[in-house]
Amino acid sequence: DYELDGPAGKVLIGRAPVADAGAMRTLCDAQRQKGAAAILVGAAAEGKVTLVAMVDEALASGGSLTAGQWVQQVAPIVGGGGGGKPTLAQAGGKLPEKLPEALRAAADWARQRLG
Repeated sequence: DYELDGPAGKVLIGRAPVADAGAMRTLCDAQRQKGAAAILVGAAAEGKVTLVAMVDEALASGGSLTAGQWVQQVAPIVGGGGGGKPTLAQAGGKLPEKLPEALRAAADWARQRLG
């Protein structure tokens, strides 16, 4: 849905084709191996939202963008919460209709942090 150029490489934000958190992590990892510096994906199924964020070590250690902060910023939009480590985080929510708004907010937040 969104692709930004960050100091350490591409930042990708979008909708995942699957709502299984494990499959979403695999998807993020595949994008990381292709050179993306940070990825946040969201999916909605059965009235729930799942968000997964992955940020490479170099970007996360600089503190400007961490996976845990990223999902904490976005999860309330979909009526949920979550967190995790600087390089990998996950969140859930109960408002699938708000997923497009959450992805837009994720892109805006990343843009501000990477400014």
